[in-house]
Amino acid sequence: MILKLPDFIVIIIYLLIVSSIGIILRNRAKKSKNDYMLGGKTLPWWMLGISNASGMFDISGTIWMVSIMFIYGLKSIWLVWLWPVFNQVFLFSYLSIWLRRSNVSTGAEWMLFRFGNGPDAQRSHKIIVAFALLSCFGFMAYGFIGLGKFIEIFIPFSSIKSYIPFSVLPEFVPHFYGIIFTLFAVFYSIMGGMSSIVWADVIQYTLMAVGSLSIAFIAMSELSSNTLTVPNGWSSLFFGWNLELDWSQIIPDVNKKIADDKYSPFGMFFSLMTAKGILASLAGPAPNYDMQKILSSKSPRESALMSAFVNVVLLPTRYFMIIGFTVLGLLFFTELNIQTANGALDFERILPASIVKFAPAGLLGLFLVELMAAFMGTFAGTLNAAQAYIVNDIYLKDINPDASNSEISKTNYIVGVVLVVISIALGIYAKDVNSVLQWIVGALYGGYVAANVLKWHWWRFNGNGFFWGMFLGIISSMILPYFFSDALPLYYFPIILTLSVIGSVLGSLLSPPTNIETLKNFYKTTKPWGFWNPILDEIRKEEPDFKPNQDFKKDIFNVVIGTIAQTSVTALPVFIVLLMPLQSVITAIVLLICFIILFKTWYKKLPSE
Repeated sequence: MILKLPDFIVIIIYLLIVSSIGIILRNRAKKSKNDYMLGGKTLPWWMLGISNASGMFDISGTIWMVSIMFIYGLKSIWLVWLWPVFNQVFLFSYLSIWLRRSNVSTGAEWMLFRFGNGPDAQRSHKIIVAFALLSCFGFMAYGFIGLGKFIEIFIPFSSIKSYIPFSVLPEFVPHFYGIIFTLFAVFYSIMGGMSSIVWADVIQYTLMAVGSLSIAFIAMSELSSNTLTVPNGWSSLFFGWNLELDWSQIIPDVNKKIADDKYSPFGMFFSLMTAKGILASLAGPAPNYDMQKILSSKSPRESALMSAFVNVVLLPTRYFMIIGFTVLGLLFFTELNIQTANGALDFERILPASIVKFAPAGLLGLFLVELMAAFMGTFAGTLNAAQAYIVNDIYLKDINPDASNSEISKTNYIVGVVLVVISIALGIYAKDVNSVLQWIVGALYGGYVAANVLKWHWWRFNGNGFFWGMFLGIISSMILPYFFSDALPLYYFPIILTLSVIGSVLGSLLSPPTNIETLKNFYKTTKPWGFWNPILDEIRKEEPDFKPNQDFKKDIFNVVIGTIAQTSVTALPVFIVLLMPLQSVITAIVLLICFIILFKTWYKKLPSE
C-alpha cells in the first residue's frame, strides 16, 4: 500500500469536515424547497463562483486534461473547447443575466415561464427534465470512473483483498473504489442541499489551490535542472491543418494514441469544435449544477459577476496543476507505472502516477484529498441538480403539489439515493473517462443546441418546437453512435444539429404560437435580443415608451474580448511553469488589455439590480 499513516490522517480529517458540513446545515436546508435547492438565494456571488469553479475542477476532467497536455502539448488548450469552455464567457457577458431574471428554480421550470402552461409547454417541460437527468447521469458516471482510476493507483487492490470478503475483477477495481468514496459526497450533498455544497466547495477549492501551486512549484524546480524531450511543435499554441506531432523517436505509443483519438485532420476538427461550441454557448447553460448556481444567485447582476469569477478562480488554478503534472510526467516517464492490467499504456494514469512518484508522506495524502475534493464538488453539484429536477419538476408538479417541507425533505433524501445507485450502475458499464466525455459533449449536448438557441431569440418558437427539436436531438444522439461507431461524436454532430433544427422549426410552424400574454411577460422580464418585433409591437401598444434590448453588438464584442482573455488566463500558467518568460510577458499584456476593455464595456454596464 502506497499511503502511509500521515496520509490516512489527512484523508480522515477531510472526510470528517465535509461530512460535518452536511450535518450542520441540515436544518437550514429543511426550511423550504428553495433553501434546499438554491440555498435560499442568499449566498454571495463570490462563494457561488468558487463553488461553481470547484464543481468544474473535476477529477475526471483533470485526469483527461493532463493526458492530452502530455500528448498534444499546448495545442491541448484548444481541446477543452469541446465542452465548450468559453460558454462561461457567453454567460457572464449576458446570458446569466437573462436566465436569472426569470426567478425560477430549475431549467425545466423555466420552460413554463417561456412557453406557458399549455399542452405544448408541458411537453417541453418533460423533455428538458429527461435531458437534464440524462446529462446528470452521464456526468456522475464520468466522475465516478475517474475517481476509481485515481484511487486504484494509491491503494492497489492486492494490498486490501485479504480484508475483503469477496473478489473483484481487475477491470472493476476502479468502480469498487468509486462506490466507496462516492458515499461521502452523497452524504453531505443530500443532507445539506445547496448551502452545504457551496460551503464544502469553498473548503475544497482552497485545498485544490494549495495543491495546484505546490505541484507547479515542484515541476518548475525539476524543469530548471532538466530538459523536456518532446516533439517539434509541442510547446506552440499554433497549428495547421494537421497536427504534425511525431512521437516515434520518443514514446512511439503516443502516436498510436493520437491516431485512436481521431482528432486529425486537426484543422477540420477545430473548425467543427468551434462552430459547435459557439452554438452550444448561444443556447445557454445546460440544465446541470452550472444553471443551478446561476439561479441561486441574489440578482441578475450577481449572476453575471459569479459567472465571470468562475474563469478567474478556476482556470489558473487548474492549469497550474495540469501543466505541473504534465512536466513531471514527461521528465520522469520511464519511472512512472501507467500500464493497465493488460500491459497497455494508459495515459489517463499520468496524474496519479506522478503524485505517487513525487509526493512524500503527508503531502501525498493532501494531494489525494485535493483531487478527491475535485470529484466530490462535481458529483455533489450534479446530484443536487438532478434532485432538483425530480423533486421540483416531477414530484411537486405532478405527484404531490401540496407536499409539506418535511415531505419534500424526505423525498430529496430518497431521490438522492436512487440517483446515486443508477449513476453507479451506468459507470460500471462505461469503458473509460474519454468515452463518456465524448458522448456527453459530442452527441448528447449536440441534441441540446438548436432548440435552446431558438428559445432565446425567436418569438414564433413554441413548446412543440422545443419538444420535437430536443426529442430528435436526444434520440439521434443515442442512435447515431451505433451507425458511426468508429467516428468521434463531433463528426456526426452536423447530422444531429440538422435533425434538431428541422424538428424545432416544423414543430413550431405546424402548431399555434405561444400565448401572446406569456410571450409579452417573457420578453419584458428577460429582455433578450433577437427576432421579437411582433411581441415588441404588442407591448408598445400598452407601453409606448418600452425600450428593447439594443446590446447585441456590445454583448458579442464582450464575448470576443472575453474569449481572448479566457484563453490568455489559461495559457499564462502553462508558460510560467514551462519557464517561457517571453511568452509569459506577452500573454500577461494581452490579458491586462482585455481586462481594461471589459471593465469599461462589461463591468461598468452591468444592471444595477
